[in-house]
Amino acid sequence: MEVTPQAVKELRDRTGISFMQCKKALQETNGDLEKALAVLAKLSGDIAKKKMDRTLGAGVVSAYIHAKEIGAMVLLSCETDFVAKNEEFIRLAYDIAMHAAAGRPLYIRREDVPQEDIAMLREKFLDEVKDKPADMQEKIVEGKIASRLKEVVLLEQAFIKDDSKTIKDLLDNATQKFGERTDISKLSIFSVR
Repeated sequence: MEVTPQAVKELRDRTGISFMQCKKALQETNGDLEKALAVLAKLSGDIAKKKMDRTLGAGVVSAYIHAKEIGAMVLLSCETDFVAKNEEFIRLAYDIAMHAAAGRPLYIRREDVPQEDIAMLREKFLDEVKDKPADMQEKIVEGKIASRLKEVVLLEQAFIKDDSKTIKDLLDNATQKFGERTDISKLSIFSVR
């Protein structure tokens, strides 16, 4: 199927991803825009994985303050100053700071959660499911732990401006869009209460 330039432009406008990647995604999905979005989302995760070992040498600090009572500061890192000075990159850092102020995550990534805390959650949830069938208890406990971690781990939280995406999805999309590894290096949240 021939993909029209208008379809490629629409997909590019929605994603910010390169013309060629948008065209390939549309060709792969026979011009179906929604399926092409899914293809690009999967591709962005794959690209981000490939670039995980690259050195982060630049970035931007962004802050968001809400009602003078809560604020968040984020260091969004990338590989070069060229990307760090990009307006879209700077806006992404601001959006993540705004999200962090609203979502109040305790950790950036799952690996940051102390094992003792996970063990305590496991113990608590095992007690809650003791009346369930034995073969289902572990599965239920794992689901409850995963659900709790989605609340307290920034990368796993649904983005407040678009709950169909997680913060990790935003970083993966940025890595694909800018062609550089993009990651959150530091996060601080301050609150009056």
